[in-house]
Amino acid sequence: MASVTLVESAKLALDDLVAGIIENIITVNHMFEMIPFDGIDGNSLAYNRENVLGDVETLGVGGTIAAKAAATFTKVNSSLTTIIGDAEVNGLIQATRSSDGNDQTAVQIASKAKSAGRSFQQQLITGDGTGDDFTGLENLVAGSQSIVQDTAGVETNGGDLSLEKMDELIDLVTDKDGNVDYLTGNARTLRSYYSLLRALGGASIMDSITLPSGTSISAYRGIPLFRNDYVPVNQTTGSLTTGATLYAGTFDDGSRSSGIAGLTAQNASGIAVVSVGESETKDEHITRVKWYCGLALFSEKGLAALTGIAN
Repeated sequence: MASVTLVESAKLALDDLVAGIIENIITVNHMFEMIPFDGIDGNSLAYNRENVLGDVETLGVGGTIAAKAAATFTKVNSSLTTIIGDAEVNGLIQATRSSDGNDQTAVQIASKAKSAGRSFQQQLITGDGTGDDFTGLENLVAGSQSIVQDTAGVETNGGDLSLEKMDELIDLVTDKDGNVDYLTGNARTLRSYYSLLRALGGASIMDSITLPSGTSISAYRGIPLFRNDYVPVNQTTGSLTTGATLYAGTFDDGSRSSGIAGLTAQNASGIAVVSVGESETKDEHITRVKWYCGLALFSEKGLAALTGIAN
């Protein structure tokens, strides 16, 4: 008589299930750890930027004062939006298939929360303010704060990253007396930067800064260089359609006067998880995951962009 087969014996045993979910949808963004958040009340956060200074003059004894022009300002509003989703789990599934350490409802809530965080990080870079999206760095940077990587001095179609242009980019950030808090770009751009360092021969490619979490990241001139793969690599500059951007800027220090800050509701900060209850028409329990959030750029001099990076 033949012995029991492996296939038949498997019918009488259970799989050893690993508790939890192993992440497989991952986008690297070291910058997100460092962004400050500011709670607000009301419809939006309003602030005024200098537009034109009141004029002065040098005047001799007995002269007539002509410098009478008043200062003018530009009012800016940064609004909150809602990132939201419902986790709906059937009652039978929750009752019978939440063993082995994997609670069906908890898994779905965690996935929604992760999606909310990823949505914020994407809008932080490419949000255009249309629909219900908030405006991100790509569309907040002022025209005077944006430069194009060139090839032999010609900017028409972009060019390969250069240290000279990185220095020019850093010089555009002046709202903290030239103290720049970050550089951030896609992994492709960081590889181009490392290539430049290797070509210098004597430069150390190991210059780094340790974040509060313990993560060690590269630095240029003492400025953290954050990898942020939400920065796209398909931007158009002339005939170049695979361009990338490197951003430089500052974080607000709580004074609401410099750089960027994430926004959230003062009385409902962060991602909230709310039990909505049972569906009226289905045997499903609904749990709502939501985040009231946005982004403010207080000083335009706290953000600059180097576009048209080809390599």
